[in-house]
Amino acid sequence: MKEELHPEYQTTTITCTCGTVFETRSTVSSLQIGICMTCHPFFTGEQKFVDTAGRVEKFKKRFGGTQARRASKKVETTEAADSVPAETEA
Repeated sequence: MKEELHPEYQTTTITCTCGTVFETRSTVSSLQIGICMTCHPFFTGEQKFVDTAGRVEKFKKRFGGTQARRASKKVETTEAADSVPAETEA
């Protein structure tokens, strides 16, 4: 086998954003996570309201009118095509 092929397996410190610190073993020296078993709503039984509606409204405010603009452009092009007199055959 090749020498020094596998990374070193060491004690790892895992830190959550809530402040909880765990120790385990891994090839990484330290990890930071956003949610853990002490602050996750499934384990705590608490429901935290996440403001996704605000994010959706912000998105619609920014990009929601694009379909209306596209529809108005189509109407303008069809009106322009209708206003052009048709060629009559002589």
